[in-house]
Amino acid sequence: MLPEITDKALDIPPFIVMEVLERARELEGQGKNIIHMEIGEPDFTTPPCVIEAGIKALQQGETHYTHSLGILPLREAICEEYANRYGANIHPDQIIVTSGTSPALLMIFAALLDTGGEIILANPYYPCYSSMIRFIGGTPRFVPVTPQNNFHMTADEVAGAITKNTKAVLINSPANPTGMCMAPETMQAIAGLGIPVISDEIYHGIRYEGTDHSMLEYNRDALILNGFSKRYAMTGWRLGYLIAPRDLIRPLQKIQQSFFISASGFIQWAGITAIKEAEADTRTMVATYRERRDFLYNALNKLGFIIHRPPEGAFYLFADCRKFSRDAYKFTFDILENAHVGITPGIDFGSMGEGFVRFSYANSLENLREGVNRIERYLAKVK
Repeated sequence: MLPEITDKALDIPPFIVMEVLERARELEGQGKNIIHMEIGEPDFTTPPCVIEAGIKALQQGETHYTHSLGILPLREAICEEYANRYGANIHPDQIIVTSGTSPALLMIFAALLDTGGEIILANPYYPCYSSMIRFIGGTPRFVPVTPQNNFHMTADEVAGAITKNTKAVLINSPANPTGMCMAPETMQAIAGLGIPVISDEIYHGIRYEGTDHSMLEYNRDALILNGFSKRYAMTGWRLGYLIAPRDLIRPLQKIQQSFFISASGFIQWAGITAIKEAEADTRTMVATYRERRDFLYNALNKLGFIIHRPPEGAFYLFADCRKFSRDAYKFTFDILENAHVGITPGIDFGSMGEGFVRFSYANSLENLREGVNRIERYLAKVK
């Protein structure tokens, strides 16, 4: 007899970008050449100094469990990084190193949410936020956002969404799927609302205009998510961290001990090198992203997509496709099947994403040009 599957497992919505990618891989298996603009993963190789540090750590036997909070030298390096970049005074005992930011996010939700507890989110949003909140037993409370506010919530909108069940508000700047950044004065105003703030800062360091700001500049009790995947092109290494007030660390640490034990030891040592030695590599990546962004922003607007402003960070363009289709999901898969270009339907990012598609420019300029040419030919045929 087969076991009965729980409702919470059955009710998790699909992560559509992965379904696009999986279909793209099937087409590639049939001999089709696919231009990938769907997946949010840097196409760069991890900086050589980081790879060398990882190999050295393996050779030196760093293959065992570490302290559940993470190795102290890495936590100290993170403290130094936040002090230098943001003027934030944090202690190593406020940091838990995790196997990517997804476990960190799950741990934070597990620590904050009982059944019915609410997290305020912008809509559109990174889809795993709501999946994790619901899986834990909480409820996402969405604030619709539009291009007019750079797809970010205002403090007044957050205030209007607060209820007796509110446990925190979650912000993401630079944001996925839009690449837009929250204004510092908005961050400061949200910090002053008197509710806990979770700040997903995973795209910090990939910024074209302005300066990244951490929520710790405005609220020393903010919960911070960050990691090495995006900025240092280390997605497969699975290394992230969370920063939290000391009173929350012990409960979070117990969750880490029970569910994840610790992040991989040799990878933590490589993370130290990333922080201390890979800045030149990240500057090169960001300059390349900027060139790609500028090309794609202009090219897509010429095709008839509407992008109100160039993204200020990350490596995404969130484009209004309603000139071509009111069904972004169908539109996306039609482009994949007929033009052999992978993009992501905006509905993957919430109801306010309908009518939009996300383009990732974590691909070579040559491939982006070819992708645009293929989409142009496709659009000419379906007029």
